[in-house]
Order: sequence, then C-alpha cells, then structure tokens
Amino acid sequence: DLLEAFNDLARPDVNELLREIYIQPDGITLFTHWVPLNVDGVRQGIVAVFHDISDLKKAENMRRDFVANVSHELRTPVTIIKGYAETLLDGALESDPVRALRFVEIISSHSERLTNLINDILTLSSLETKEAILELNPIDVSGTIAKACMLLQERAVQKHISIFNESTGGALPRVMADQGRLEQVVVNLLENAIKYTPDGGRVRLFTEDDGECVRVSVADSGIGIPFKDLPRIFERFYRVDEARTREQGGTGLGLAIVKHIVQLHGGNVSVTSEPGQGSVFSFTLKKA
Repeated sequence: DLLEAFNDLARPDVNELLREIYIQPDGITLFTHWVPLNVDGVRQGIVAVFHDISDLKKAENMRRDFVANVSHELRTPVTIIKGYAETLLDGALESDPVRALRFVEIISSHSERLTNLINDILTLSSLETKEAILELNPIDVSGTIAKACMLLQERAVQKHISIFNESTGGALPRVMADQGRLEQVVVNLLENAIKYTPDGGRVRLFTEDDGECVRVSVADSGIGIPFKDLPRIFERFYRVDEARTREQGGTGLGLAIVKHIVQLHGGNVSVTSEPGQGSVFSFTLKKA
C-alpha cells in the first residue's frame, strides 16, 4: 500500500492523495494524507500525515454487525407472527378451532420473544451511552442473591434443579452497587444457569473476598461451553448453539448486558467451563 501510494503521487497530475492503509497482523488501520513537497516549482519530496483510525474502524464494524444481527433476529419472529396470523385470517379460525388455538399460542410465544429482544436492545443501548448513570450505594450482596434465588425458585422446581445459595451467613463487607442493575446481573446469570442445566441438576451461588473487591459466582452442572467459544461468550448476539438458544427463548444479549453493567461498576466478569461438566460465571464488585 505504501509503495502504491508513492507511485501514484509520483505522477505529475496528482497533487494530493488520501488513502486508508491496513497493517497486519496487528489490525491497525491508518488514514493517510499525502502531498508533494515542492521548492521553487521543483518536487523535492513528499509530506505524509498518518492518523490511526483503528478504534473508529472497529466501532464502525461493530455498529454494522449490530444492525445486521438485529435485523436478522427481528425478522424471524415477525415472519412467524405474520405467517400464522394470515393463516388464521384465511379461514383457519373457523374451519379448524383446535389448530387455530395452537396458532394463537405460537403467535403469543413469538410476540413475547420479540418483546424480550426489543427490551434487551434498549437496555444495552442505554448502558452503552456516555450518559449511563448508576446509583451506587453500599449494598449487602447476599440479600440481592437471596432475592434472585426466590424469583427463580419456581422455574428451578419445574426442572427439578436444586439451587444452593452459599452466600448467606457470611461476613463479607458491603459493595458499592446499583441495586436494580446488580439484581439484573444476578438474575440473568442464575436464569442462564437454570436454562442450560439438564433436569435434576444443581446450581450454586457463592461469594468470595477478592482483595479490594467481592467476587460473586454462579456455578452450574449444565452442558458447559466449548473452549473455542469462551473468548466470545460475552459478545452481543453470540451463541454457542444457535438453535438451542432460540429454542430456550434466549435473545443473545443477556451476557453482553451483564458485562456492560459489571464494567460500569468498575468490576470485571469471567467464565470457566468444560463441555458436559458445567460452567462458572463470576463477576467482581468494589467494596464499599
């Protein structure tokens, strides 16, 4: 690219050159501005200015991918809702009441999926803005964990999954957190653990002192995550098993939301897993 730029600028009819240069393997993108250096009408050389626009390019690609993924995710439920609604309008509502009831149930199911997807998109969008504000207060994290366990207890009972809350009765200090956002993180991780753990499994929630932070972990005996997928598990719309995730009603945004909330708190989120042996999702919060 550099040699090509030099050759182009060597032409007498070229007085200015603007070009993007991509450098591998570091993935650096440079925006370059080239002009000839003339002294007394004689070309003596070339002046080039290089701007590193790698972050800008990365942001553009992320926005492009996000729009493409959102369009893809919205298309499926909308198409299904439209198709079954048209079938009902074409006479199935009167001619086959039993089948019509099933169609209405499908429409309702995909409407709920559509609502969840839109809500998650709006949540993620609000978290990514510079105006995202958290109301940080000293909080006993064990109370939030206990509330999340209570909210999801019925879902766990339906799958005969045992929830073990090992965070109660501890002497850990309080953490600085936004109560609503913290609850959203714990509920999301616990909901995922229940969702991807086979019937009869178990889920553990526990806390640990981690220096200046408190570490909260959710461990399950579920299907696990392949090693190759671990680095991307917190990306928006990334799914280990796309068909299974959609079947379970996932939007593909839950873990991305968890990551953003934890990072806004000044903490970090991580995962360890082995296929067939379960997963452990952990996040840290600063002590009060």
